[in-house]
Amino acid sequence: MPRPPGHGPDFEVRRQGIIDTAAELFARQGYAATSVNDLGRAVGLAKGALYYYIGSKENLLIEIQSRVLEPLLNRARQVAGLDESPLTRLRLLSESMLTIIFHRLDHIWVYEHDYRSLGGEELDTVLRQRSEFERLVSGMLDEAAEQDMIRAVQPRLATLQFLNLHNHTYQWVRTDGSWDPPFLAREYCATLFRGFGAADHVLQAAEERAEAFKRERPGLPLDPETGWTPVPVGG
Repeated sequence: MPRPPGHGPDFEVRRQGIIDTAAELFARQGYAATSVNDLGRAVGLAKGALYYYIGSKENLLIEIQSRVLEPLLNRARQVAGLDESPLTRLRLLSESMLTIIFHRLDHIWVYEHDYRSLGGEELDTVLRQRSEFERLVSGMLDEAAEQDMIRAVQPRLATLQFLNLHNHTYQWVRTDGSWDPPFLAREYCATLFRGFGAADHVLQAAEERAEAFKRERPGLPLDPETGWTPVPVGG
């Protein structure tokens, strides 16, 4: 959502806060059931003043989708290009997915439930981005099968298994508990890779390389919103 010309940082801070509140309301009530008046009451603005910041209700949904999908897709592109084994890359992507889920629970709920409320070109863009993300996951799974790291699997089904295990985490996870993104990524990938037929030594190698990767980049967690510089393919 572009910022109107002539507005300073205070305007942007307020606008970002409105988007946060909108994500919370949409997650609790649903996008369709939440009115602009509901949002205005929640942020203490009359309808006219609210439109000054957001332009339209759909703009809020576009922004919430972008806050989830753009950093996650950028991270998936980076991970796919790493000079690491496909299972190590999937393990790193797993942690990135879970990190953004932990950081943006309300946004994830809206992302999963309300994206089809978008219309026309905006919906087409989201669907294209989702398809690209799935293709990147499928590609890494295909590589793992080609390298005999996992058994031959049906690519579409394997991709859905990988995604579904992660995508439903937002429905039950508690961010103040003992299950953080690295722990869940380790457990999820152990379950998936063994289920896909990965040998114990292959699973261990993927885990060791994922940990080494993080050690080599101190201070750069696998948070899609912070970013890190991927290792060029070929070293």
